[in-house]
Amino acid sequence: MPHYFYSSLSMNAPETRRTSTLAEKEDHMYRDIYDAIMDHRLPARTKLTEQSLSQIYQMARHGVRKVLSQLAADGLVDLEPNRGAFIASPGEKEAHDMFELRQTLEQMALEKVLQHADASAIAELRRMVERERDAYESGDRPQWIRLSADFHIALARLSGNDLLVDMLRRLVSRTTLMISNKEVATTRSCSFDEHFQVLAALERQDKKAALHAMAQHLHQCACRTPKNAGKGFDLKAVLGHSRSH
Repeated sequence: MPHYFYSSLSMNAPETRRTSTLAEKEDHMYRDIYDAIMDHRLPARTKLTEQSLSQIYQMARHGVRKVLSQLAADGLVDLEPNRGAFIASPGEKEAHDMFELRQTLEQMALEKVLQHADASAIAELRRMVERERDAYESGDRPQWIRLSADFHIALARLSGNDLLVDMLRRLVSRTTLMISNKEVATTRSCSFDEHFQVLAALERQDKKAALHAMAQHLHQCACRTPKNAGKGFDLKAVLGHSRSH
């Protein structure tokens, strides 16, 4: 899951405490919205109004705008001039383009992983996919979706290419938005069984099989189409309660 990072500044103690409190609020807001998007509690095209978010998180609007800008940079929110911020809803053309790019980048990541990753790193990925499988089998759909997305980022990290990781994080986050609430539970798009196939090929150092398994996996993911929803959605009903977690 993406983390929201902040710069540390040298200042006196009261200012440091105020800055820390603000950073914590911003981080909390980011994580709340991120989780709600990944869990499909905030549907595509839900409007994120600055006024509502400012009230929910007791934060000045400039702080809200900072978080929304980060969410937009991560591909989870669209900022539209004179209209505001909306949960992203990739269209058919963008979806096709994103998965086409993911095919290229994830194939590149796999080739680098085959060169650099050791057995312990692959074993850790296998444990992640086992948790993904357990979440699916126990009916914990939000955790299953989150781990399914995290697998691709964790795999990319093993490539050692930070820019590649950043590019894939945005693409994976944005394409994860395209998983519809009902269809995915039956089709198991982006499922653990396909991740296991990729890992099995990596463990055998079988480059051809690994690349083929990933290509097939992403092809299956791309079969999902965007769903538009969220008109008149009550942000406080979703985000207000998460502050007690």
